[in-house]
Amino acid sequence: MVVVGADVHKRTHTFVAVDEVGRKLAEKVVATTSRGHGEAVMWARERFGADMVWAIEDCRHLSARLERDLMSFGQKVVRVPPKLMAQTRKSARTRGKSDPIDALAVARGYLREPDLPVASHDAVSRELKLLVDRREVLVAQRTATINRLLWRVHELDPERAPKRRSLDLAKHRRILGDWLETVDGLVAELARDELADITRLTESINALAKRIGERVRAVAPVLLAMPGCGELTAAKLVGETAGVTRFKSEAAFARHAGVAPIPVWSGNTAGRVRMTRSGNRQLNAALHRIAVTQIRLHGLGQTYYRHRLDNGATRPEALRSLKRRLARVVFGHLHNDHQHRLQPCQPAAA
Repeated sequence: MVVVGADVHKRTHTFVAVDEVGRKLAEKVVATTSRGHGEAVMWARERFGADMVWAIEDCRHLSARLERDLMSFGQKVVRVPPKLMAQTRKSARTRGKSDPIDALAVARGYLREPDLPVASHDAVSRELKLLVDRREVLVAQRTATINRLLWRVHELDPERAPKRRSLDLAKHRRILGDWLETVDGLVAELARDELADITRLTESINALAKRIGERVRAVAPVLLAMPGCGELTAAKLVGETAGVTRFKSEAAFARHAGVAPIPVWSGNTAGRVRMTRSGNRQLNAALHRIAVTQIRLHGLGQTYYRHRLDNGATRPEALRSLKRRLARVVFGHLHNDHQHRLQPCQPAAA
């Protein structure tokens, strides 16, 4: 088997092919276009035949088009985490950093971890990821604009400063806007402009949240019924998972989400573990939100958390154990929702 590692960039992709023991066989640089990707596939097929795996550094904004083109050519594609690539590069005998060195490290990283999940472009997960990412960008813009506006208001009159998080509501924006209309000067003018930006951003954020909610209720009803999992969290889980069928087991999903325990013991300290700091941090954060919510609710999550505390675990250890348990549950719910989407619609009874 031949592994083709890819170091992706904005204008060029560098490919390095290695054999099953990591020896470098060849390298090629192509343009970041569909034509260039086709040239890379033809080069690999002519040199090495059909039995190959394409290992791509997981830089989704740079590699998405490459992944889609490779999969359209019937190629197997695997995403290699940047941290794994960096560790492989540091442990290699070849020092320095260049595109061929990075591509070689990506290929060898896959050889070190052959159970990495394969890449997929599920239409449902991609749609939700794009919508959720867009909403988060707008939320960040609104937060920055609110912070600037608060300093404007503080300069004009500190006693007029709105309450924390109140500008999300139209009522408080209207009250502040009415007062700003009575104030002269450039600072007040800029404050009014920023308040208008906040209103526009809030309307866009709410519209996206409504659209995400409608979509996630249609594609992930089982996951949405999980205690502590709201519409935005469910959309984040579906979008970041990028197709649950690409994971061979719930353990592989947990490792991808960064909630799989890592042993940290030696000698007489056997049994101690910690959670990995790698993995998809967005998935990890979504599982964390569910765990924190379930701890406050009466149910299985709270029961399990208290059971871990009663058995001597610290609060962080109990929370980490609960997140690992929730990963197993979420994996099952994602599979159930996927199977439900595959079922043909039943015709209505006459």
